[in-house]
Amino acid sequence: MTSAKSARRPHHWRRDLIELAALFTAVAVADAIANLIGHQPDGPYLLMASAVALVATAAFHTWWARRHSHAPPSDEADVAPVGAGAAGGTGTSADEAEGTGEGGVVGAGETGTTLWRMRTTVLDAPGSLAALCTALAGLRVDILTLQTHPLAQGTVDEFLLRAPASLQAQELSRKIAAAGGASTWIERADAHDLVDTPTRVLSLATRTALDAAELPLALRQLLGRCTIHSLPAVSVTGRATGQSAPVEGVLEETVMRLRDPSGGVISVERPYLPFTPTEFARARALVELDARLGPRVPRSEDVLTLPEGNEITVRRADQGDLTAARAMHDRCSQDTLGLRYHGPVADADRYLDHLLSPRFGRTLAVQTASGRLVALGHLLWDGDETEVALLVEDDWQRRGIGSELLRRLVALAEEAGCDSVYAVTQSRNTGMVAAMRALELPLDYQIEEGTLVITARLSSEGAARPSAPTERARR
Repeated sequence: MTSAKSARRPHHWRRDLIELAALFTAVAVADAIANLIGHQPDGPYLLMASAVALVATAAFHTWWARRHSHAPPSDEADVAPVGAGAAGGTGTSADEAEGTGEGGVVGAGETGTTLWRMRTTVLDAPGSLAALCTALAGLRVDILTLQTHPLAQGTVDEFLLRAPASLQAQELSRKIAAAGGASTWIERADAHDLVDTPTRVLSLATRTALDAAELPLALRQLLGRCTIHSLPAVSVTGRATGQSAPVEGVLEETVMRLRDPSGGVISVERPYLPFTPTEFARARALVELDARLGPRVPRSEDVLTLPEGNEITVRRADQGDLTAARAMHDRCSQDTLGLRYHGPVADADRYLDHLLSPRFGRTLAVQTASGRLVALGHLLWDGDETEVALLVEDDWQRRGIGSELLRRLVALAEEAGCDSVYAVTQSRNTGMVAAMRALELPLDYQIEEGTLVITARLSSEGAARPSAPTERARR
């Protein structure tokens, strides 16, 4: 908001000079007219009438100027506080998540303030929310957004707060407990949390509608930090896994199980914080949207030229490429398939239907100018982690195809917000090791009984969290 001081017009000496000259001119003209009229028979009466008309005109001009003034607002113009009215809202953000006023919130890095996400449970009684807001006001904390999650007994209130940087989480928790809050949970927030809930949900629904592989990522962004597993109804060996869930899903405190549209179960776990019925309803609606839209993968192609001059096309792949992928398996050597699947080569074809499903990740395919599939690159969602895997046909190896696929898969992982990616291979697979090193990212290595796990950290804050190499190899 522009202050009144900055809105005042500057004083110009030219305007004063012009007004003074106009005054002298008016006096001279008036004197000439008076001398001319004064010598007439009715001169005195004409001069009196002119004076009355002049006074009336000046009075009318003054009244009109005051009634239609264009002066800037005064210094005491009312300014609404950033957090005003948040207690009565259900997910609206202050200044639409950006500081539109002077001193508005720009992000968590603003000097002297910190963004917090806080969730607490209060009694469903009049005045309980007011007590929390009063406690926050006493700490000079602004409420930027507020969501309420009704429970059978009580209400879960979720806040986005802007607090002084000197305020510690422990002190904030103590004040909330004294005001009647229970099971309080607090963590740092950032500028992305300033987007209000309806906008975020619509954005996630749009992403899911465009790409079936986005569903696990959308659920994670919708529910916060959680672990998501897609459990198929049939294993890669063709045996029933026994994984199932009713159509309406199941909510059990910190675990929700939703029926996967492609069969099986989507399991969502958040051990540190129980899910509310509101969150369960949102997640179920997102899964139902995915089921209604059916299988879908964005269609886009990039044509590249290899160093020797051959053209290849890189595109997204899905289960419609199953026949072409099996034909590529038949052309690959036993050694190439063994390095890729770490198990019996005869079972390699059984993995393809699972790998090409957008439910478990994203797959990139490389085909030649004649349309033959010669390489596959997989980005697989593995709970909190993300795996990358490559398979390049023998005749097309050592031409840069694997490195190109890996680079694109890592870019997709970064877009999805992953902290790291890992590759499971064998220590003698020098091609995969070289491709991971070519990423120029921080790498961690774990090796056990010939199985090598290479983890690339995609951000300075993300930490690689590899599990045992043998467990990953079995998966």
